[in-house]
Amino acid sequence: MKHFYLIWNPYKAGTKEMAGIIETYLTARGCVCAVRGGETGISLAHTLPSQVPENTECVITLGGDGTLIRAARDLCGRQIPLIGVNMGNLGYLTQVGYQEDGEVTRMLDDLIAGQFQLEKRMMLHGAVYRRGELIKEDLALNEILITRREMPKILEMKVLVNGEPLTKYKADGMIIATPTGSTAYNLSAGGPIVAPSARMTILTPICPHELTGRSIVFSAEDTIEIEMMGQEQLAVFDGDTAVPMEAGDVLKVQRSQVEAVLVKLKEVSFVDNLRSKLAGV
Repeated sequence: MKHFYLIWNPYKAGTKEMAGIIETYLTARGCVCAVRGGETGISLAHTLPSQVPENTECVITLGGDGTLIRAARDLCGRQIPLIGVNMGNLGYLTQVGYQEDGEVTRMLDDLIAGQFQLEKRMMLHGAVYRRGELIKEDLALNEILITRREMPKILEMKVLVNGEPLTKYKADGMIIATPTGSTAYNLSAGGPIVAPSARMTILTPICPHELTGRSIVFSAEDTIEIEMMGQEQLAVFDGDTAVPMEAGDVLKVQRSQVEAVLVKLKEVSFVDNLRSKLAGV
């Protein structure tokens, strides 16, 4: 690789300085490195595909998992490989920690030399319908969440799979997660951990108000529809885009036709990574 694009999160300490270090390092080795980042404000938080040069071979994000996820969603149509430098404490998706001595420069050397693999990750497409009319659609790499808007009250939801009624849930919310998102909110809510290379959809109720409320794992080809039976809820895509929903609204979730492409540097098995992240070994 010789053409790179940097995205740095202005709300993370040290990202601006790290962007300068990486840009200088890549340029000194004959690479081209464009930089995006530093703007603040909701309207400038996203990266437009048109901002990224056509010949970009790799996008490097500086921040945390959220920065990488946002870039993956914004640029999914471009299918540009992404890799993240973790500027915080914990990251499941970001492979390199800025505090680890020499890790960033080793990452850059490996990218330049082509010593890496590409890993495709499944994404979800969610669409909110009101009286049969589409009002909002978006993509998610981790999960689509149904949550309360304000008041701490129980949400009631009717779930259908491939048009067939499944059950009704009374819960504090609902998570529809990808395998990548299985170690995020889904894990905190008691859902299963799934290998990121798998292709399936996980349905996990949040604090279900019934003894039988458990996670269910569906095929990636299944279509999940959730009809709201009450007021004051939101559909949230990867903790970013939030869509207010009313009684009778339907959230339809399917596997996206596009996938995120992540750069994998190290030959670390899923079990090794899981042990390292969860057990601290």
